[in-house]
Amino acid sequence: MNINSSLLSGYQTLNDIGYLLKNRQRVLLVTDKNIAGIPAVQALIAQIKKKVEQLEIIDSVPPEPTHHNVAEILTTLKNTDVDLVVGVGGGSVLDVAKLLSVLCVEDSPSLDSLLNGEKPTRRTASLLIPTTAGTGSEATPNAILAIPEKETKVGIISPVMLPDYVILAPELTTSMPAHIASSTGIDALCHLIECFTATIANPVSDNYALIGLKKLFASLETTIAEPENLAARLDMLWASYYGGAAIAHSGTHLVHAMSYPLGGKYHIPHGVANAILLAPCMAFVRPAAVTKFAQVYDLLPDANPQLDEEQKSLALVDYFAALVKRLNLPASLDALGIGSEHLPSLVQAALDVQRLMKNVPMSVSADDVREVYLTLFANEKMTQGVN
Repeated sequence: MNINSSLLSGYQTLNDIGYLLKNRQRVLLVTDKNIAGIPAVQALIAQIKKKVEQLEIIDSVPPEPTHHNVAEILTTLKNTDVDLVVGVGGGSVLDVAKLLSVLCVEDSPSLDSLLNGEKPTRRTASLLIPTTAGTGSEATPNAILAIPEKETKVGIISPVMLPDYVILAPELTTSMPAHIASSTGIDALCHLIECFTATIANPVSDNYALIGLKKLFASLETTIAEPENLAARLDMLWASYYGGAAIAHSGTHLVHAMSYPLGGKYHIPHGVANAILLAPCMAFVRPAAVTKFAQVYDLLPDANPQLDEEQKSLALVDYFAALVKRLNLPASLDALGIGSEHLPSLVQAALDVQRLMKNVPMSVSADDVREVYLTLFANEKMTQGVN
């Protein structure tokens, strides 16, 4: 088992991966029904079938998988004795593929044990191929599952889940609708900026974050305006990968801690929840990260070098808010049918995500979390005179 991934990237890289299948007899491919129908994925499936004795396809992964979904997939598998797990899809698919690479090993911990903190020690070989540019799941040791009973999400984390191989193929992302490309792009942005400003940030994660942010700022809006621009698509895949690599060496914090309850209880897509929270959360942490915010501002294509650090940090927060608006993503919870009467449960659920809250570069109280959530309710803003 290798926990250092080999990366392949570029247009039509998928056409010549036969050598990765050498000596593989039984392959499990994990995807969803929409992705399975993409011509390039159909060609990949045909290529695998020619090279191996047995290919089993699981195409039932939902957008926000729960631990029940994974348990159900395990019961439907015809064979758990596999040589290679291939995940093709967005972050949810890749997370499930990583879990199955562990759970398909003889004497592996049970899913319940993993959810309760037991760490896996080995997995079968794995290949991850992202079809969205956002989660960076192919570069993280994390698998995130929704826990409906607790109305939140839980991360299973172990370096053992890092894949043997990652393929970044830009042609797989061109079929993404604009709203998906936008929300997943904001997810990647949150990974990068949060990891860069986390209490556990370090030179390695900082390097990944800055490289990823530069690529993202230069390419995100281009991919929306020019869906077939493969160079921009590949840059976004790399930005997403760098975001995942930053997570592997650092960690996200306030945006993700506060978005988990929105996904877990109200089933708001993860990237959309992050987009709503991005500017308000960054406005809150900005005073503790002025110098780093200024560094990030300098990466913007139209950055003004005449501004001082304080001005740059404020301008970056303004940029985040304007970017979400330009991408036509929701800016309030009211627009999604969630009223402020849900505040108490949201606040408590966010505070319970201590794995991430401890990474915030300043102390955070229940009142602080409540005030940030309040900014997400347009009606409350009007009532309080907040612009």
